[in-house]
Parts: sequence; C-alpha cells; structure tokens
Amino acid sequence: MKILALLLVSISLYAQGPAVPPQRATVPATIPGNGLTVSQPGQYQGSVAEGQPAASISLSLQDAIDRGLKNNLGLLVRTTGTDLARVERIRALSALLPTVGGNISETLQQINLATFGFHFPGVPTVIGPFGYTDLRVSASQNVFDWTAVKNRRSAAENERAAQLSVQDARDLVVQAVASAYLQIISDQARIDATKAQVATAQALYERARDQHQAGVSPAIDELRAQVELKTQQQVLISEQNQLDKDKLSLGRAIGLPSGQVFALTEAAPYSPLENLTPDDMLKRAYDTRADYKSGLAQVRAAEISKQAAIAQRYPALDVAANYGDIGVNIGNSHGTFAVTGSLKFNVYDGGRIRADIEQADAIIKQRKDELADVRGQIDQQVRSALIDLNTARDQVAVARDNVNLADQTLTQARDRFAAGVADNIEVVQAQESVAGANQSLISAILLHNLAKVSLARAVGAAETSLKQFMGSK
Repeated sequence: MKILALLLVSISLYAQGPAVPPQRATVPATIPGNGLTVSQPGQYQGSVAEGQPAASISLSLQDAIDRGLKNNLGLLVRTTGTDLARVERIRALSALLPTVGGNISETLQQINLATFGFHFPGVPTVIGPFGYTDLRVSASQNVFDWTAVKNRRSAAENERAAQLSVQDARDLVVQAVASAYLQIISDQARIDATKAQVATAQALYERARDQHQAGVSPAIDELRAQVELKTQQQVLISEQNQLDKDKLSLGRAIGLPSGQVFALTEAAPYSPLENLTPDDMLKRAYDTRADYKSGLAQVRAAEISKQAAIAQRYPALDVAANYGDIGVNIGNSHGTFAVTGSLKFNVYDGGRIRADIEQADAIIKQRKDELADVRGQIDQQVRSALIDLNTARDQVAVARDNVNLADQTLTQARDRFAAGVADNIEVVQAQESVAGANQSLISAILLHNLAKVSLARAVGAAETSLKQFMGSK
C-alpha cells in the first residue's frame, strides 16, 4: 500500500508541473561568419590536442580562449588557407622577376652534309666526329607586362583577404570557447542551486516523517515530501551529467588532452551594459569586422583581375640574354654572348580576352553580392545581440524578484505546516516554485552573458570586445 500511495503522490506532483522548468539556455546551434554558417559540431568545436593529461588544472576564461586560439581546428584550417594564398602571390610575383639559369654541356657530334643537300668536290660528306664544351649563363626579364603586374596586385589582395579571414576565425573561436565556458558556469550554478533544494527537501522530509511518527500528520505528507526529495535528487544527477558532457565539449574545443581534469576559476558574471545604440555598434562593426574587410579585399582583387584581363591587349616587352665560353675544351675556348629584345602583342585571339573580361565581371558581381550579404548579416547580428542583451537584462531583474517572492512563499508555507494549519502540499508547491525561480534566474544570467559574447563577435575584435563587455581587466 505504501508503494501504491507513493506512486499516486508522484503522479499528482507530475500533474502540477516539473520540478525544474525546461529553461536550459544553450550555446547557439550555429556560428555565422564570413558569409557562411559554420555548424558548431564542426571545425570550431574540434581541435588538435597537445600534451598528455596532468593533474587537475585551473582554467580561467582567458586561459580557455588562449588555448582555443592555439589549438582550435577551425583556426588552423583558416591559417592553412592563408599559406596557400601566400604561395599564389609568390607565383604571381615570379612573373615580374628575372629568371637566371646556368648550363654546362659537353657535345660529341658527327654530321652528314648530304642530308642538308651539300656536295663539295674533295670534301668528305661525313664530318666528324668532333666535340666541344659550352659553359653558359642565361637570363630573361619581363620589362613591361601589365597583365603580370595586375595579377600580382590581385594576388596580394587575395592574400590580405585570407589573412583577414584568419582574424575572423579567431573571433569565431573566441565566441565558441566563451560560450562553452559560460555554459559550464551555468551548469555549476544549476547544480549548486539544486543541491540547496535537495537539502531543503531532505529537511522537509525528515520533519514530515517525525510528525507522522508523532501522529500529528498523515502518512501522505511524509510520502509527498519523500517524492519531492527523490525528484530533486534526480534533477541533481541529470545536471551533473550535463556538466560533465559540457566540460568534454570545452576541452575538445581548446585542445586539452583526452582525460584532462579541470576546474573553472570564474563564477557567473553579471554586469548590465548601458548606452549601447545600434548605430554606434554598427559603425564599430563595419570598421572592425575582419570578415567584412576580407570581403572588401576580395572585391578589390576581382576588380584588379579584370584590369589584368584587359591588359592582355597591351604589348609586352621582354629581354633575354646569355653569356658563356665555348670551345673544343675549357682550355681552348672563347666567350660568346647574345642579347635579344622582343615585343609581343595580340593580333587575333578568337575572343579569349573578351571571355576573360566577361568572366571577371561575373566574379566582381558575385563578390559584391557576397559583401552586401555580409553587411546585412552584421546588421542582423548586432541588432539581434542588442535585443537579446536588453531582454535578458529585464529577465534577470524579473527573475530576481521572483526568487525573493518564492523564498517568502516557501518560508510561510513551512511555518503554516509546522503550525499544523495546512498540510505539506503548500510546502512542496512552494519548494517547486523556488527551484523554478532559481533555474529561471540562472538561465537569464546565462542568456545575458551569451548575448554579450554574440555582441562581441558581431562588432568584431571579439577578444578585446568581450573583455570590455564582461568588465575584465
């Protein structure tokens, strides 16, 4: 019968509502950047781990960001892209620089003059074999090639765009790591709050049990208090599980070795930001955002590439020269040289140059469209972050008031129960309200901090901006 009664009480409490409101604020599912949407379970949640696990380490937010900027896979991949852009710039530059080569040859030859149609009386048809040695240095230089000049400038802009893309990747790493770090802080706050609820539920259960044994309250009060205790214990187990998994995610993002134990050194920060206007934040973003600057560089590179395509119609001047010693052997040789200048120009190319120009126009349009999209994304990200920031600030204020009211309700309910004025249904319901209010406050603070992280990413230079918004030194 006791088991049946316990089951009935459990069903009754479940019908009243869950012990903890389902208000778990999570890290955004996607991280926008450079015209693309990078899925969080992708590159920016991976890393190249270094070292071996040691004893438990302490990890501040800045420590976590520093490790992420060193080991995060997304940043490493972007850095490799910069290396490729640098190679392309060097290749384009090589077309403007002189080329110098050397050659040493030893020749043994026999000639049949008859194959050339030569027949001289008294002269043998076959000459040789004879040999000679040739030591020679040759060089060539493009004196004027406007296409090569423009190609080099375009490659330089592409390299700059790639470097800015790396800076943008750093901002994305800061966003991913900071969000994961703040999530763990929130997890720990939830656990601490639930532990307090478990302690309260334990005390209420013991009081209900003592009163039941003393015959001053029915068995249902004891069972109801026991169900509430078990419910809070179950919530605590679930939250501890989530904390452990979120720690694994953070360790994976910043390159901690497998199995490394760590503890965070910072508590949940909360400091409202005032006097932030969309116009000021947008101006700052357009001046700072690396992906926007990268888009501008890509537009310039495309425009210069069109100039290079047009320049194919211009003549090109180059010079080639060689100097060396030639003779039957090194000791019996004489210096020889040749210098050649040539002017090359297109007479008819079958429409190839026109096709190159039209292709360049299409690429310019594509780059401008992408840049306009990035500008629109920045506008949306900044405004969304400010909306979230203001909303979360208001939610924190309301949640704090709600926590105070829930605590007062619980105190009054406990006093009424102790005085025998009411059964412990009021106490259990009040305890549920306190638990829900605490969880709502934790969620609101997390949302407020995640909005700061999003705003830091939205305005650019995320590491510096995050310190400013979080109030760090």
